[in-house]
Amino acid sequence: MTIWDCLHSKKNAGLNTLGCFDPAVGNQTAGSKQPNCWDCPYFTQHWIVRVSDTNHDGQLDFKEFTQYLRTHEKELRLMFHSLDRNNDGHIDVAEIQLSLHSLGVNVSTEQASRILQSIDRDGTMTIDWSEWRDHFLFNPLHNMEDIAHYWKHSLMLDIGEQLTVPDEFSEKERRSGVVWRQLVAGAMAGAVSRTGTAPLDRLKVFLQVHGSNGVSLLGGLRGMVQEGGLRSLWRGNGINVLKIAPESAIKFMAYEQIKWLIRGSKEGASLRVQERFIAGSLAGATAQTIIYPMEVLKTRLTLRKTGQYSGMADCAKQILRKEGLRAFYKGYVPNTLGIIPYAGIDLAVYETLKNAWLQRYCMGSADPGVLVLLGCGTVSSTCGQLASYPLALIRTRMQAQASALDGAPQLSMVGQFKHIVSHEGVPGLYRGIAPNFLKVIPAVSISYVVYEHMKKALGVGS
Repeated sequence: MTIWDCLHSKKNAGLNTLGCFDPAVGNQTAGSKQPNCWDCPYFTQHWIVRVSDTNHDGQLDFKEFTQYLRTHEKELRLMFHSLDRNNDGHIDVAEIQLSLHSLGVNVSTEQASRILQSIDRDGTMTIDWSEWRDHFLFNPLHNMEDIAHYWKHSLMLDIGEQLTVPDEFSEKERRSGVVWRQLVAGAMAGAVSRTGTAPLDRLKVFLQVHGSNGVSLLGGLRGMVQEGGLRSLWRGNGINVLKIAPESAIKFMAYEQIKWLIRGSKEGASLRVQERFIAGSLAGATAQTIIYPMEVLKTRLTLRKTGQYSGMADCAKQILRKEGLRAFYKGYVPNTLGIIPYAGIDLAVYETLKNAWLQRYCMGSADPGVLVLLGCGTVSSTCGQLASYPLALIRTRMQAQASALDGAPQLSMVGQFKHIVSHEGVPGLYRGIAPNFLKVIPAVSISYVVYEHMKKALGVGS
């Protein structure tokens, strides 16, 4: 069966995909082990139809299809020759490193080997022209910058918590302003996502603090609505959105400085995973230290009763007057300690899932696909939150502690832990985790849609 026959058979079966592709246009059979586009992400297949449909009739005919193959193969040949620096007809690990370095993307020998192995089908540890062509022919990549961007970037999405380890950017991207446009796109996506899931976030905080009183999920929701009406479900959302931009910017700048310190004299060297973890954790701790008073304000505003505060400024004034400046850092220690398990597990699970998928399925595509990266990020972040949740709960209870002048006991981190375990048992350390998990899927969905639209509006390549 030729690729065109296969394409038509799938089209006639009602499938909006491009199947059984063969770069030679005609010699791949159903049993071939060559890459086929059943493995290609849907958006890649849709892109091929869109760019190849020259008469704009919504259909891809044979002439348009073969024209796409010829045009894209020429682009791929140019890319192959730019990588093949010694013109021996093969690309090796050193050539991948050199080519990416010239684009401002620094990868280690191990990372370059992993890239090569994902394309090398015959096990020679080099890439010949046919392997290169087969791997990239059905992917929307036009030049080496596109390929470098795929090999380097992940998604910058807000899925309920700030991702601890920032993305990597080349010097060219930093100079061109792509970094800040992408950060703005991520911040806007986070703002809309957090606003959309604010009721679940407030319910989580409410159960973390008051769950020991036997309040159920529905009972907590009903109680909040009865006390302040539907609008009360969004209490604390304003400052939760407001802190996204400064936290993201501070974290990114701190990450860049810490990377420079870790590299030392090895200018341009790529960070290993464990070094990214250290840099990301320290950058997250730096950002949290600076914006932490906003975290305390967010908790107090989220838990406030009707008429208790007139706004953010009034809340800050009352805390300062009654409890002093130190109150703005209540819960800081468990919050900072929580960064370590969150960052380590988030990064480790994300890299493990992504690499496992690439090793198993990447033969048909150079791009794992947005949904795969999104799924990896969601699972890794959820695992990170699960591990650090007890510390997050203790932090929230410490932030919510009223002034000693009001007669409320001021428990330390250890005191809170002992109190929770002795009165509520180990399950008490996970109060409010149900609404926390319930908000993950809607948060991811909203964030992804807004992020993609914002990237287009700001001129950031997808």
